[in-house]
Amino acid sequence: MKERVLITGASGFVGYHLILEALENNFEVFVAIRKTSRIDHLKQLNIQYTYLEFDNLSALKKELEEKQYHYIIHAAGVTRARTAKEYDIINAEYTYNLALAAKSVERTLKKFVFISSLAAIGPLNELNDIITDATVPHPVTAYGRSKLLAEEKLKTITDFNYTILRPTAVYGPRDKDIFIFLKQVSRGIEPYIGKIDQKLSFIYVRDLAKAAVTALFKGDNKAYNLSDGNVYNRYELANITRQVLNVKTIKFHIPVKFVKMIAFISEKISSLRNNAPVLNTEKLNELKAVNWSCDIEPAKHELGFYPIYNLQTGLTEAFNWYQANKWI
Repeated sequence: MKERVLITGASGFVGYHLILEALENNFEVFVAIRKTSRIDHLKQLNIQYTYLEFDNLSALKKELEEKQYHYIIHAAGVTRARTAKEYDIINAEYTYNLALAAKSVERTLKKFVFISSLAAIGPLNELNDIITDATVPHPVTAYGRSKLLAEEKLKTITDFNYTILRPTAVYGPRDKDIFIFLKQVSRGIEPYIGKIDQKLSFIYVRDLAKAAVTALFKGDNKAYNLSDGNVYNRYELANITRQVLNVKTIKFHIPVKFVKMIAFISEKISSLRNNAPVLNTEKLNELKAVNWSCDIEPAKHELGFYPIYNLQTGLTEAFNWYQANKWI
């Protein structure tokens, strides 16, 4: 009999790859989606659908009692929101509610894996430092603070088996965030904010998915920072993209003050339209941060996490998908 896993946020970029990895590992896969979610890309997969009321603890308990999941991978959340409160409700309160509901049926649940973010720790200000387990969290955005709050609330649940994964910037097929920059480079435009030196880190989505499924069986009650194990300067993402696509670009640096003005205008327009802006003044704190390098040794030793992809191999595979699916 197959063991049953529930994957939340399943219609999204990371969620899709979590589904594929779970299926490859012979799980019976249930996916939690919203009734408004676009699921055309999921219809050919051997999965079952469910709809969770994250703001209703009783309904969550009833759902988990009925389905008797053995594992949960919680990837649902928002990377864009209108207010800090909205981030906290969706990313933290809903995570806590789901975990509390899962605790109530713990006789069947073996592990709760939470997909957090390295943004919960925040970037470093010195190029020579590295983010480790001992780094004191200092998130620089409401998104990062909401992920940290979710982690803190999760840790308050006693006798509950969880693992927290903190991936750095995730890229790959179906991503729409880093893809914004990649698409510009593919068109010959290579823009940067300011002229500071930066250390950046990335993780290919398939490596993250493998880590999440592995964490169902290892790394109890701990948090792990995840990247591909390498550190990149701010130009390497574009350098590799140019090489993979064989394109030439015009490189230019936009003054930080000008980008702040654009972000401010974007915030105001989005506020009038009652939606979340793609770029806001706070997001710049992450985009122009000095150092996002992180230590993945604990994940290697305790999760057996050895990334297959570096930025070169990951972007090559991703662009094959983008071109095949006419994204570029």
